[in-house]
Amino acid sequence: MGASDMVIRVIFLSQTLIGVLSNSFLVYNYLLLYFSGIRLRFTDWILQHLIVANFLTLLCKGVPQTMAAFGLKDFLNDFGCKLIFYLHRVGRGVSLSSTCFLSVFQAITISPSGSRWSRLKVKSPTYIAAGVYMSWILALIVNITFPMYMTAKLNHRNMTSLKEFEYCSSVRHDKAFDIFSAVLVTSPDVFFMLLMLWSSSSMVFILCRHKQRLKHIHRSNFSLRSSPESRATKTILLLVSIFVFFYTLSCLLQINLSLLYNPGSFLVNMASVVAACFPTVSPFLLINR
Repeated sequence: MGASDMVIRVIFLSQTLIGVLSNSFLVYNYLLLYFSGIRLRFTDWILQHLIVANFLTLLCKGVPQTMAAFGLKDFLNDFGCKLIFYLHRVGRGVSLSSTCFLSVFQAITISPSGSRWSRLKVKSPTYIAAGVYMSWILALIVNITFPMYMTAKLNHRNMTSLKEFEYCSSVRHDKAFDIFSAVLVTSPDVFFMLLMLWSSSSMVFILCRHKQRLKHIHRSNFSLRSSPESRATKTILLLVSIFVFFYTLSCLLQINLSLLYNPGSFLVNMASVVAACFPTVSPFLLINR
């Protein structure tokens, strides 16, 4: 066993354990608040969907990748390969949409009373709640064809027509089909990403304009919702920034994996590490804030 193999094992094991424990702590915290009778904010409800998506990503990507790193290559059958790849894609999509809706809701919440978005403040929880549920349905439908091409390595000795992914394999297609599938699957992701960037830009603009106004006001009690909502907004902006960074990097790696005829183990492992970074890091940001 080489040093690089040991490093990969330690990274996958640490990432999976830390991510599962940190997200479990958030679940425990929300359960305490629920049984204590404390009314949760709407942003907490969106975060609960994000936590579920984090678990799907970690359990369906981190756990099997860790097992493969420790030498268990053929531990899944066809159904197992199809299921974990499908649930990972669903969790990835819901993670994106939940972060997007969190950003949109906060942008509407902190918008000035005289703006055109002020009329949405009362109805925004209803609209966004419906959007969150629809994002689950959309993720389940868009990725339904993805597991059709996944298969276990145990049942196929001739690997010339298959693309290896450590513990599972994928049927190879021509470049045109791969590009078409990539465009079809990533279209909702592009929409949510653009919406997230727009809402985040709006929040930055509102915060900057509010800061400029405070310079002309000497009494702190004139600060319009500065303390709690400014902190919440900055936390969401930081969460969005982290997500966009890891998601963009993950997309670039996934594109390389889909276009390469026979991707190497280093690229496969790197894509798996990056895919699990946000579910591992984001709980610490939420716990700290």
